[in-house]
Amino acid sequence: MPHAGQVVFSRLEEVQFGKPAAETVAELARRHQAERVFLMVSGTLNRETDEIETLRRALGNHCVGTFDRMPAHTPRSAVIAAAEQARAAGADLIVTLGGGSVTDGAKAVQLCLANGIRDVDALDKVRAPAPVNSPRVRQISVPTTLSAGEFSPISGVTDERTRVKELFRHPDIVPKAVVLDPAVTRHTPLWLFLSTGIRAVDHCVEGICSNESSPYGDASALHGLALLARGLPRVKADPSDRDARLDCQIGAWLSMTPLVSGVPMGASHGIGYVLGAVFDVPHGHTSCIMLPSVMRWNKPANADKQALVAAAMGHAGEEAADVLDAFIRGLGMPRRLGDVKVGADHFERIARQAMNTPWVPRNPRPIAGPAEVEEILALAA
Repeated sequence: MPHAGQVVFSRLEEVQFGKPAAETVAELARRHQAERVFLMVSGTLNRETDEIETLRRALGNHCVGTFDRMPAHTPRSAVIAAAEQARAAGADLIVTLGGGSVTDGAKAVQLCLANGIRDVDALDKVRAPAPVNSPRVRQISVPTTLSAGEFSPISGVTDERTRVKELFRHPDIVPKAVVLDPAVTRHTPLWLFLSTGIRAVDHCVEGICSNESSPYGDASALHGLALLARGLPRVKADPSDRDARLDCQIGAWLSMTPLVSGVPMGASHGIGYVLGAVFDVPHGHTSCIMLPSVMRWNKPANADKQALVAAAMGHAGEEAADVLDAFIRGLGMPRRLGDVKVGADHFERIARQAMNTPWVPRNPRPIAGPAEVEEILALAA
């Protein structure tokens, strides 16, 4: 039987890359006839750099407010606070400038504005598969990290009551436009830029290695992986190398093609959700720690696909897990659960929660229950 599958295209309308962020955003806002632009931005960038003020000046009187208090992992309470401020400002466009938590927060704010959500409990009403109103206030994103959530119609929001990261989905919460400007990433701490780059590597690798991979996703992910494999070490060696930073940004963009087009991620992403929500491990670090061990555990199920990964990273014929391990170590990133103070006494809880994520049940080597997740965690201990 011939290979069969499905590719889904997102409602992202355009990506502008290699251009100054502020003037590009201002032009996009004019083109979309936005009159009241609400900013959701990194607090650090707002306090310690001129990037946000430059964006405000470019937007002029059309900028009607700024929210800069989104913590890591996008807690529900901060989403509600941002939505209330955007609602009060009468926003007709949201512009984000910051990392993945800010980006995800704005995607959730779109749902709040469209569905009258005004408190943390009411967010339950817009979680899939509940029917919801389509967002009317859309988003333009300027990312400062490489986690690449700006290319996805999924928002990850943490419920502080349960410390569980929940997914909110709607095809229209993907930003209308993304602006990739390497200059704005120069303020991002190097550890954060590099570790979220490994998050993008994780998107590529789990997309390629999925049992549900597609030729379309593979083509993008393999090229994205090659760009990241070359670009990340260049940024570490010379943080002022804007060409290398742009290569990484484009690699992160391409890394999302499998996920956005319908290819599921695997156990690295699933376990990572739990490590982030429960133990506050940064997103990028979860991939640094888990991806090589997941690859090692999965090899009996997908050795042929793992060979493609090693080749794309410039190490044809070598073990993909070893290539990834050495690459991550070379960037100076954490490699073991012990490095982030997660001990074996937590493995049972992590494994149990990971089984409830969207991705662990679709891992390429079947995971029947928590015991198999604990085997992977032991490899990463």
